[in-house]
Amino acid sequence: MTDHDHAETAKHTHRPLQSRLAWLSLILALLLPVWFAIAALGTKFGLWSFRVGLGTMTREIGTWMLIIVSALAIIAFLWALVKKPRGRWIVSLLALAIPVGIFAMLASVSRSAEGNPIHDVATNPADPPQFSDRMRQLRGPEANPVADYGVAQDDLDGQTLARVNRQLYPTMSPLVTTVSPSEALPLVQAVMLEEGYDNVVSDPSAGRVEGTAETFWYGFEDDVVARVRAVQGGGSVIDLRSVSRVGQSDLGKNAERVRDLKQAIETKLGS
Repeated sequence: MTDHDHAETAKHTHRPLQSRLAWLSLILALLLPVWFAIAALGTKFGLWSFRVGLGTMTREIGTWMLIIVSALAIIAFLWALVKKPRGRWIVSLLALAIPVGIFAMLASVSRSAEGNPIHDVATNPADPPQFSDRMRQLRGPEANPVADYGVAQDDLDGQTLARVNRQLYPTMSPLVTTVSPSEALPLVQAVMLEEGYDNVVSDPSAGRVEGTAETFWYGFEDDVVARVRAVQGGGSVIDLRSVSRVGQSDLGKNAERVRDLKQAIETKLGS
């Protein structure tokens, strides 16, 4: 066999291996979002607990999967640059972009969690609405305790929940309306039902409406209470509160929900 034959044999030996590694890394990279979706939706539909879905499958196994796929993609990319033919570098670069993008997203989530260290948000931190005994029982023994806004919290460096609420959401405020509590209460109940809340119950004697909202990913449940009170001179004031059942940080979701619910009630009042 001539030197030329040896060169041709080596070229055809390296090319499939280069190609297979590049395409393997891309296929594995494309499966990463599938894995994270399975972890989230499996939790949502009760196939496993949130500790398994978010903790084990997402944070632990998911992190190792990202590292391994990134390493394979880097090796394939460098090999494609060093060894001829170099045509597979685009495939390996695409394979690297996916886990890097997911890493960036997870880093953003982590920063958001640091900036939102609470999971309990109210429009009136000085006097937040209280949940009924029925809702407290629905939350279950493993849920986050419904905290007292005026008591210093160890996990908030000794600050009260009222103070942190005001620091994070200084513009959040109750909704003042011109309608009576007897008119406002069923309207709030109707809005919660329209927004897809579960377990919506109105208690006119307590001036309270409660319901449970569920996030799309992982199916995390957040309990919401609206308190309707009469104001002097006529009309009513509506206070809202949203509390996550699990987790330390809500990533700002409860504040978003309170704002959206307040906006929906305002729209309903104006219709």
